[in-house]
Amino acid sequence: MKILDYLLKSLRDAAIFNPDVQVAPFCILWPDSDRQWQAIIPLLQNELPQLFVLGDYTPEKRTGPAIWLRCVVDKAIPEFSFSSEITPILYLPGVSRQDLRAIESCPDFLKAIAELQYRGVIWSQVNSKDWTVLAFLKSNQGGLNLDVAQDQETKKALLRSLYLLLNEEIELLKNKRLDKDYFNTLLTGGDPVRDLLQWLDQSDAFQQSREEPEWQAFVEVCKSQYGFNPPNDGTLIGVTRLANQVGPWRSVWERYCESPQRYPYILTYLRQCNPPKDIFWSDSQAPHHGWPQWNEDQENQLRQDLRELAQLPTHQARIRLIELEKSHGDRRQLVWTELGESPLAQALQYLSQIAVITQKALVTGTIEDLAQDYQDHSWQADSALLYAIAQVDKSPDITAVTEAIRAVYLPWAEDSARHLQQEVEKQSYPGGTLHQIEPVTVPKGECWLFVDGLRFDLAKRLTEKLHQSGLDVTESVIWTALPSVTATGKAAVSPVKNLIGGREDSKDFEPCVAETGQSLKGGYHLPKLLKDNGWQLLEAMEIGDINGNAWCEFGNIDHQGHNLGCKLAKQIDPLLNDIEERITNLINAGWPRLRVVTDHGWLLLPSGLPKISMSSALTETQWSRCAAMKQGASTEERLFPWFWNPCHQFVLANGISCFRQGEEYAHGGLSLQECLILELTVIQGKREADLAIEITDIVWKGLRCTVAIEGDYSGLTLTLDLRNQPGNVNSSIALSPKNLKDNGTASLVVENEELQGQSVNLVILNSEGQLIKQAITVIGEG
Repeated sequence: MKILDYLLKSLRDAAIFNPDVQVAPFCILWPDSDRQWQAIIPLLQNELPQLFVLGDYTPEKRTGPAIWLRCVVDKAIPEFSFSSEITPILYLPGVSRQDLRAIESCPDFLKAIAELQYRGVIWSQVNSKDWTVLAFLKSNQGGLNLDVAQDQETKKALLRSLYLLLNEEIELLKNKRLDKDYFNTLLTGGDPVRDLLQWLDQSDAFQQSREEPEWQAFVEVCKSQYGFNPPNDGTLIGVTRLANQVGPWRSVWERYCESPQRYPYILTYLRQCNPPKDIFWSDSQAPHHGWPQWNEDQENQLRQDLRELAQLPTHQARIRLIELEKSHGDRRQLVWTELGESPLAQALQYLSQIAVITQKALVTGTIEDLAQDYQDHSWQADSALLYAIAQVDKSPDITAVTEAIRAVYLPWAEDSARHLQQEVEKQSYPGGTLHQIEPVTVPKGECWLFVDGLRFDLAKRLTEKLHQSGLDVTESVIWTALPSVTATGKAAVSPVKNLIGGREDSKDFEPCVAETGQSLKGGYHLPKLLKDNGWQLLEAMEIGDINGNAWCEFGNIDHQGHNLGCKLAKQIDPLLNDIEERITNLINAGWPRLRVVTDHGWLLLPSGLPKISMSSALTETQWSRCAAMKQGASTEERLFPWFWNPCHQFVLANGISCFRQGEEYAHGGLSLQECLILELTVIQGKREADLAIEITDIVWKGLRCTVAIEGDYSGLTLTLDLRNQPGNVNSSIALSPKNLKDNGTASLVVENEELQGQSVNLVILNSEGQLIKQAITVIGEG
């Protein structure tokens, strides 16, 4: 967290109150008799629209006399109205708490707001003294608890460098002695590239935060090193040179690309400039990657190209997608992607994967051949579809991605489903029936976790997350019970499935207790069966007795799918993260073995699955992809036996069609996506303490260090960092630590150019932050 973030939080938190004994404060008063905070108020106002300043009447700067402030607080000025949840903050430069308290002798210019101290709160220390900058840094009661010298020179340097200090990370300042040398070094920069980027981002606020000598020093550095005079040339000329990346501006551009989020206004200024016209020429050799207008032009062209895929035959659409990936794929490495400006280039990565995978049609071979092909690689088409949808938010982009998906994925999914259905009609469905169920033998110490709708590709994604958490996972491929709905499938994957049957008069595919005929509908009898047969039922975050057996249910993928349709794609990772956390907690609590089971998969297609008609006069119940026929009704559609009672037959929609219009998310039919699922068995993985690894390569390119390791580290989360002191996390000099990739490599960036040539410790840490390997390297060399 930066000091600025902590300061903003402290100001907002001043309005926190106990509603049982207090009323909400009317406002927050911020007295500052010595005007120590005044220089950074414009910056804070950018973050706090509720911050107003006592001073001369300048409403455009949210500044005015006491009577004006009183009107603002009383919501008498329409242009400054705000919701009741926001508490206004009144900054009072040159005013102390004592000035407000002495109401009888209160200066006239304060009288209009003096009584607000009784209806509001004062942002102050625990001892009721006003916050000075030094006190805020040093105090361990509401402040930052930093080690700051208290001599006069330090205090002066501190106030001069306050604007820069706000951007410092608090963790990096702990265990440091902050004296006049530290603040002066911070003040004079020592990092002209950073100073230049900060000025380009917030020129007026940057200049206002500096004393005249410091400002002039900055100007001279810019003139001598970058051939640029900030006050004369102005921001737009500066960002133009930044985008063109000529000469010394190349290093400035590279620094900007490393942390563009730190400079949010530079993108706005770049859009205000007129880029060279030749950046839009197809044969242009001029630098253009630095211009957002060029990237926007590329996105616009890609959007049009994706929409035109709908007019092409399927095989040509696939070829075209692969060509587009070659043209636009490199844009994902540019700064515009990190800033969220290239969503279609992001989606194209996955659309082209779909195009490649679906070139092989699943229309030949036996059921076993289809299943093997799907689990070997074809499931990745379904995974890529979800990732592609998740990249886009705006309606035109969603439309373009939808057209591309329907052009290449829809025919493939339709053909594979029809072929599977034909093969099942010739042979038999491999998911079995009630007559093939045998009692389940489960060893003590095994917990079963049921996740509704954990489709094959999501189970693969969950496996990867569990591996990254240090767990070992074994996958087993199974076919779900038919029809592929929760009512039928959940009971079929339970450990008491041998005690369950199905009545011929069931209209909603709900099985029953075999002995009593009591329907499992309603969620009572299945838990009772489990409990009566010695299974613990775990709620919420319960752990249970690890010496027995337990059944728990977690995750609402299917529910979210029915509610959200294709918007489910953006929720997949949060949902899987919650499931991974639940599994990890159970394993870490001591369960030796955990089995993850699910009931069915599902189909998902933007703009809706194809519609097929089925007369409601022929059916008792009609779901998206399956229907129970009325007694005596006849149909030319294929009939399939119900898993729990083969005498009870039902209709499944052909291909990937639906009996309902506009369904983007559906299940209950017969397709690989709905019926082929994974069962996961999870156990504790190998410990990092037993890990033997070797650092094989350390390569510096400028201030970027790329590292490679070898060893048996699969399934483990290892982190790379650069530190002055190997065991001290606060001595890190890297922009941020990085996790090692699956191939054993990672890259780190050092932001401070003055450190080049210095020795530093390269450290590798385990998932608990413990040091397991280190080496010494020289920054910028080797």
